[in-house]
Amino acid sequence: MTNELIQARRDALERLDDAGIPAFPRAWSPDHHVEDAVAAFEDARASAEDGAVVESGSVRLAGRMMARRIMGKASFIELADSTGTIQVHVQRDLLPDGYYNQVFKRALHLGDHIGVEGPLFQTRTGHVTVRAEQFVLLAKGLRPLPIVKSAGDESFHDVSDREYRYRNRHIDLAIHPEVRDVFVRRARIIRELRGALDSAGYLEVETPVLQPQYGGASARPFTTWHNALGQEMFLRIAPELYLKRLIVGGFDGVWELGKDFRNEGLSRFHNPEFTMLELYVAHREYRWMMAFLQSLLRRVASVINEELEFRAGEHVVDFATEFARVTFFGSLEEATGVDVRSADDVALRELCSVHGNPVDAGASRGRMLDVLFGALVEPNLIQPTFVTDYPVEMSPLARRRDDDSGLTERFELIVAGKELANAFSELNDPLDQRERLEAQAASRADGDDEAMVVDDDYIAALECGMPPTVGLGLGVDRLVMLLTGQSSIRDVVLFPTLRGG
Repeated sequence: MTNELIQARRDALERLDDAGIPAFPRAWSPDHHVEDAVAAFEDARASAEDGAVVESGSVRLAGRMMARRIMGKASFIELADSTGTIQVHVQRDLLPDGYYNQVFKRALHLGDHIGVEGPLFQTRTGHVTVRAEQFVLLAKGLRPLPIVKSAGDESFHDVSDREYRYRNRHIDLAIHPEVRDVFVRRARIIRELRGALDSAGYLEVETPVLQPQYGGASARPFTTWHNALGQEMFLRIAPELYLKRLIVGGFDGVWELGKDFRNEGLSRFHNPEFTMLELYVAHREYRWMMAFLQSLLRRVASVINEELEFRAGEHVVDFATEFARVTFFGSLEEATGVDVRSADDVALRELCSVHGNPVDAGASRGRMLDVLFGALVEPNLIQPTFVTDYPVEMSPLARRRDDDSGLTERFELIVAGKELANAFSELNDPLDQRERLEAQAASRADGDDEAMVVDDDYIAALECGMPPTVGLGLGVDRLVMLLTGQSSIRDVVLFPTLRGG
């Protein structure tokens, strides 16, 4: 951006001051949004007799000037608010003396916020237009937006650098209404999730984000220091262990929708700060949660996309049919041709290398199984699929199956090649839980920095007695990606984490 462009706006600011016109006046309240004003005019036009001239009563609109065509004593501008754009006809003779030439033509720029008041009419070319009987500057833009090209009757942007857009989200939103729509739809998705859980009778709660001990997932935490307490603290990687304490305390069903933080790499599917929904329900188990989750996702999809079959990237995803079910080891054996469950650690490490995903010498058995599944199975599960019967090594907080102590009552939901949700019947045996967390700690000592740590306070809570419980973690950002057709998590997070800068 050149200094000349910025200076031109500073010069315009001086001209406004010389004319006694405030560049940043007090509030000027519109009485319509563009979308509502146009809809009302279209309704009046539809009910008018053929050939009748339709003109509405006066409307007050406010928005950003996105295009301008100066035509002598009259001009057209394009005004955009949060709901749409509309053409405005500005005539010299309808404005105060000198305003058209000294202010409108010489002191305003694209991107300035303006207010207009006047009747709506239809031009000969069919455009619904406001006749500006009042025209006011609401906020002067001192830095130009990248609205840089014009052709005929149109002005348009030329911003294709996605990283620029992420780093300048205010500009991205201002010039890309389709981006604003993604975040409007995100808000609707979250509202629908909340409504479904509220109507089911479960209680929304808040648990600590800043924790003295992290846990509830296999991930590296962000650490900080609490000066007053003189101790290390952690941003939570999951609210799970706190939410299960609430089940111990007597609640039948609790849930939290909020931010988690994991000190991991960046990718199209990973942002270190992300939004999760976690739900815990007493006296239920993982098969019940499969049915509940399927119903929940169908409800949200039908509201957001108005149908249960929709496009997700290059795939068409169908939520209408019953979600498929496969087992963890069965799907791995089909992908590798090897009985992976019976393979020892040496064979697993070799299998990882053969399939192009070598692991560190200290990688745990659970880590190797996770790498193989993530490389060979997950990307190929496009339609909604419940993957069940995860091994104990990968599921330190899940209840063992009664008929096979090496497997757990756990599922992950995979859609369009990525995990969308994780759920399991919760482990409520404090003795078994301690053994498993100690095994995790041993793996951590051997070099697995994402392994869990022993949380004595949580185990003490379990010792007070937790009823049979099922828990669910649903990735809200990934759900929004799926339902809005976005290919990167950065496109559904308003201010994503970026490298450098």
